[in-house]
Amino acid sequence: MTDDLSVPVDRLVRLASAVFAVVFALVVASAVTPSIAALGVRAGLVAEGGNGWRLLRTVAQFAAFLAAALGYLAFTDQQDLLRVSRPTPRELGVVVAAGIGLLALQYGSLFALQQVGLSPGENQAVVPGGDPVTYYLAMIAVSLLVVGPVEEVLFRGVVQGGLRRAFGAAPAILLASALFGVVHLSGIRGSLAEQWVYVVIVVVLGCVLGLLYERTDNVAVPGLAHGAYNAGIYAVLLAGAM
Repeated sequence: MTDDLSVPVDRLVRLASAVFAVVFALVVASAVTPSIAALGVRAGLVAEGGNGWRLLRTVAQFAAFLAAALGYLAFTDQQDLLRVSRPTPRELGVVVAAGIGLLALQYGSLFALQQVGLSPGENQAVVPGGDPVTYYLAMIAVSLLVVGPVEEVLFRGVVQGGLRRAFGAAPAILLASALFGVVHLSGIRGSLAEQWVYVVIVVVLGCVLGLLYERTDNVAVPGLAHGAYNAGIYAVLLAGAM
């Protein structure tokens, strides 16, 4: 009887642990980000609501995500979940191809949705707090070096890595991508239907990134591909703002 129950119990524990890791990261970021932004305003480094303020909040938020993810791994003694190494030339080629492929998937999905009268909501992160050219230029670098890599450490390294041990690769990819999509929900502007259309697109993109992680065994690959994809979106926005 104990053996019969061990598998579902282990899966339940792994799923709960994955959800906890994400919630923990969100709580840490929610506690840290406003304080750092407020310090920046009081120090005269940024003006509240401006581009500098938004960029500072973004960097602070993802620094908190990274600290929470690494803290979770250290506390649970699961540092081996995070499989990372310097990308090889071949892996860098995969990063470029994946970044282009993700952009094609994004805009192809938008075109297909428009044909059936659907549209996704708008991610608040793409809304500048001042001069759009300056903001988009800065976000290209922040996306590539901070946002993409950190999100992949959390959702692919920590979450997908932990779920893989109980569910196997394919279910882990799907579950981690579902969490990845739902977490984006609060940052999307639009009707409820538009918000969930956006989430579905994010889940699909997350599955591609999860597959990259499984195939390369190196979280740096989906991290840089994710960053390149985000940077590509800001590059398109930049071109339209110039």
